[in-house]
Order: sequence, then C-alpha cells, then structure tokens
Amino acid sequence: MSANMANEFGKVGVLFGGRSAEREVSLMSGSGVLKALQSKGVDAHPFDPAERSLAELAAEKFDRVFIALHGRYGEDGTLQGVLEQLGIAYTGSGVMASSIAMDKVMTKRIWLSHGLPTPRFVVLDAKAATSEELRQVPDDLGLPLMLKAPHEGSTIGISKVVEYSDMSDGFAHCAKYDDVVLAEEFIAGRELTVPVLGKGRTASALPIVEIRAPEGNYDYQNKYFSDDTKYLCPAPLDEELTKRIQSLAVRAFNAIGSAGWARVDFMLRASDNEPFLLEINTSPGMTGHSLVPMAAKAAGVSYEDLCVKILKSAALELTPSKNWTPT
Repeated sequence: MSANMANEFGKVGVLFGGRSAEREVSLMSGSGVLKALQSKGVDAHPFDPAERSLAELAAEKFDRVFIALHGRYGEDGTLQGVLEQLGIAYTGSGVMASSIAMDKVMTKRIWLSHGLPTPRFVVLDAKAATSEELRQVPDDLGLPLMLKAPHEGSTIGISKVVEYSDMSDGFAHCAKYDDVVLAEEFIAGRELTVPVLGKGRTASALPIVEIRAPEGNYDYQNKYFSDDTKYLCPAPLDEELTKRIQSLAVRAFNAIGSAGWARVDFMLRASDNEPFLLEINTSPGMTGHSLVPMAAKAAGVSYEDLCVKILKSAALELTPSKNWTPT
C-alpha cells in the first residue's frame, strides 16, 4: 500500500450496490472503483447500504467515501444528508444538487430559468392522468415524443411514443416507476454526453462522447451490456460547436449547484445542430462501458487516476460546528 495515498485519504469507503432499480449497474461501478483505488494504494473498503445498516456505516469510521451508488437512496440526496450528519466527506454533489438532479422535471425548470435549452415538456400525474389528457400530449409536443419516469436513471422507465395509440401503453410502463410521468418533445439527432469535473469557477468539461446505438435505441441493454453500441470520443464536431456544448454542460452543472463530478446528456438536433439538455447524472456509471472514464481517457487520464481525482474532491457541503466531534 502506498503510504502517501493512505496518509492523504485515510480510511476510504466505496459505497455501491444499494436498493435502487440501478443496483446491478452500481455493483459493477463500485467494484471497478474499489479495485482502482486499491491499486493506487488507497486504504479502500467496500460498503453496500442494502446489506449493512447506517449504524455500521458510522462504526466504520471512514475518513471519506466514494459514492458509486446510482438512482434512489444514493444519488438523490438522501445518503448525502446522512453523510453530512455523520461528518464523513463524500464525492459528488451535495444534498440539494443531488436531489434536484434526480428529478428531471425540477432540473429542466431550473435550466429554463437560467436560459438553458431543454426540450419542451408536459408533466402527467401517474395515478390520475385521464385518457383525454394523454391524448392531448401529442397535440402539444408533436410526434414522436418521449415518456420518462423522472426520478429514475439508466434508461429505466422510458418509452418512445410514435403514434397516438402508443400513449396509453407507454404511459402505463413509465407510471410503474414514478408518481409522475414526464412527456418530452423528441429531438431527432445525435446523442452526446459531456462529463464535468470540479466546482463553480473551477468546473471544466472533459471531451464530448457521441453515442451511436443500434437503431438509435440507447436502452438499458445497449447502455451497459451490448458491444454493438458505438462511442466516438472526442465526438466528431467542429471546434466552435464542441466549445459551445462543453460550455453549456458547465453552465448546466453549475445551475443546479453540482460539485465534484457529473455527466450532462444532450441531443444535438439534426436539422440545425442546436444542442438540447436532457438530464444531468451526479453519480455517473463507472463500469467498463461507462462514458466518464472514456472521456477521461481521451483527455489522457487513466481510469485509476480518474478515481483518485474524484476521491480528492470529496467534501462536506456543510461545515460542522467547531464544538462538534463525530462519535
């Protein structure tokens, strides 16, 4: 073990697994992060909140933790709040930004308030939306359109509506995952994603990744398990457009108060090369198929060094009282 790394970071917990719909992906992400940190000499230990209690988390006396949890109970601000209470520095965004980013509707509202481009949308009550309301959505947004469970990630709870007749089944699918359903204008074009590292004025974008999925269907299978999905990094865009999209990513990151690292997803409209913000992930995947490590590699940063860089950014959003000491 590297004494330097052990002294710098102390005892580190890698939190992964959890009990969200994205548990399987989180297990892959966390295993990779744990192995990478250990290979660099960090005193890193696994911790699965689905299998161990919060009391055990406190008892471990971690000096800092790397959050490799995805989805609810790990990426949504709840765990961040626990870590604030325990006085354990953690990677990624704080309580508020994590909570906002987990809600695609609230994220879009904040982006719009900052003058940032995002597709037009309608919010539907998952339990009470009427058939007439469903029929009205394609009239308002046009066809095709997207239906999304706004508190899920990893393409879970998403349906594409091509015809009016698709609305009912698509809505029912998404409604299984959430209390509301986000209906969103479909932007035909290229799918891009931009990782951002840092905080505030120090935040900077990594190279852009373009995603080319089979038949344009970047679903759960194609995202994590398919070798047919093609990734182009850096994305083949001219310099001016590249800088514009990277700047939008940083502005979107800062608009919701993100910190540490995140990944901002875009659609680039084919008709006029206009970029539209889709969502921001404040605890992105770190699997073998994941996009943040891919972009880092294109910038000359290895997976292992990326993990260390993210771990270095671990912090507490709120400064504990000087008179208070963790027990």
